[in-house]
Amino acid sequence: MLGPQRGWDPFERMQELLGFDLGRMLAPQGGREGGFVPDFEVKETRDAFIFKADVPGVEEKDLEITLAENRLTISGKREEERRDEGDRYYAFERSYGAFSRTFTLPRGVNADDVQADFKGGVLNVRIPKRSEEQPKRIKVGGERGEKAKA
Repeated sequence: MLGPQRGWDPFERMQELLGFDLGRMLAPQGGREGGFVPDFEVKETRDAFIFKADVPGVEEKDLEITLAENRLTISGKREEERRDEGDRYYAFERSYGAFSRTFTLPRGVNADDVQADFKGGVLNVRIPKRSEEQPKRIKVGGERGEKAKA
């Protein structure tokens, strides 16, 4: 029976015996199946639609936002970091690659006044509603109502 040897690495030995990359086995394709897919939050306020995406590690120059008719498309990529040949990974859960998400908007958005900002790894896109699409408050008992009674 062999005792523990100095410099013996059980993870390295397991990889040799089974012939696989432990990091890839724990997280296929570097994380989620199919590569990098950012998480989105989409909400509607009284006067706009707000899209927020968590895109840490994505450079602003690698983001593309388009609005065509009623379809908002947000695309980008997160580059894989350089891995040195001698590095040993015990977990490889971060994902990399290109992504593209398309959202269908309801009618009535103001495509001429879209705003986007990128701060702290969060993309924030604000698409205002056209003023005629925003809810209008109707006052009860206004002048018209009083004239109708007279």
